[in-house]
Order: sequence, then structure tokens, then C-alpha cells
Amino acid sequence: MFRLLRTAWRLTKGYRLHFWDSPYLKWRVETWSGLEAESLTPKQFVEFTWQHRAELLRYLRWAANRGIPS
Repeated sequence: MFRLLRTAWRLTKGYRLHFWDSPYLKWRVETWSGLEAESLTPKQFVEFTWQHRAELLRYLRWAANRGIPS
């Protein structure tokens, strides 16, 4: 669990208090779901992450195991 949190922390670098503005996270949402990333509001981003939390946790596990750099 610590590795997942550490990976999430690294992936949101510079955007930790407003993670929905992160270009990386927007890119991930757009390429994965097809939603237009630039038009995502914070509410839509949170709703998306809640609806897809299992898949997002699976991605964080994968990234943590691969040592994906920030």
C-alpha cells in the first residue's frame, strides 16, 4: 500500500492540492476513457476516479511494480 501511495504522490507532483489540473492525469483520463481532458471539471474528475477506482488502483499497482518515474 505504501508503494501505491508513493507512486500516486510522484504522479501528482506539482498538482497535489489540485490534482485534476495535472497534465499527466488529464492525459491518462483522455487516452483511457476518451473524455475530453481539457473540458474536465474537478467534479467530473472526482466522479470519474470514483467510478473507475478499481481500474485506477490496478494501474497504480502496475506503475509501482514497474518503478515508473515521475
